Amino acid sequence: MQRIRRAACTTALALACSMALATSAAAREPLAGLALPALGEAANGEAHPGKVIWADLVTPDLEAAEQFYAGLLGWRFKDLSAQGERYAVALLDGQPVAGLLQRSMSQRAHRRPAWLTFIAVRDVDAATRNAQQRGAHVLAAARSFPDRGRQAILSDPQGAVFAVLASSSGDPPDVLPAIGDWIWSSLLTRDPGRDAAFYQDLFAYDVFDQDDGPAAGQLVLSTDDYARVGVSALPAAASHGHPHWLDFVRVADADAAAARAVALGGKVLVAPYAEEEGVRLAVVADPQGATFGLMQWAPPAATAVSP
Repeated sequence: MQRIRRAACTTALALACSMALATSAAAREPLAGLALPALGEAANGEAHPGKVIWADLVTPDLEAAEQFYAGLLGWRFKDLSAQGERYAVALLDGQPVAGLLQRSMSQRAHRRPAWLTFIAVRDVDAATRNAQQRGAHVLAAARSFPDRGRQAILSDPQGAVFAVLASSSGDPPDVLPAIGDWIWSSLLTRDPGRDAAFYQDLFAYDVFDQDDGPAAGQLVLSTDDYARVGVSALPAAASHGHPHWLDFVRVADADAAAARAVALGGKVLVAPYAEEEGVRLAVVADPQGATFGLMQWAPPAATAVSP
């Protein structure tokens, strides 16, 4: 995995994404009665506070979502539904990579299908208290799951919804994500500096400005010398856009993946484009309207060293 990488979001990308999303139904996620799986098969003892370690899709049609993501990303699914809750875990090469939760959507409440971003913490209750002291709101109180760990759902001071998770099995290691796994997350917000300060206080991030290229003026938040997330401004034209998180999946070919998403019933919101050398991005929506990014990224070639 590359260290300290630029934020993956240009102004055009931010505008398209902000117009595509409304308030997520993830804020209503109780998950009562579910036995959520661990993030890994065995405990690894790793802890990376501030790292995005999981994502849940909240969708009105679980079967349709499974069909789309299986066809696009090669995910397979294990049904974990229980006590009236419909939930499945997505597997990539047998490893858990995401969760899918079925929820009815109310247009009157301005809720739409969406991905919910989970960020690692050591102590969910302490993180929740700290977030509240800094202007965040608790949308789903802290809850423990024997295999998964403890989690809570919050909204930051500008309204972007995210979750914090203290994993029972440890956090995923800092390695290059496989094709079909999550590789990057961007926060789109009205005041990047203020929101970056909120997350910096909450997760002890180091903050870097991007001062050149397509991502100039955007922020990268890092821990342990690894870039964890990017923070970008919602453009002025998106005056009604709601601050939100956007997660990117690594793909081998962004153009082919975008075309495949359309063939499977999804939409391309931002056509594939080169963000920087070696990075090609697109933003798509699944057939129910949940938005996520596609990132084609190859690590830089190793420099040969003469003996």
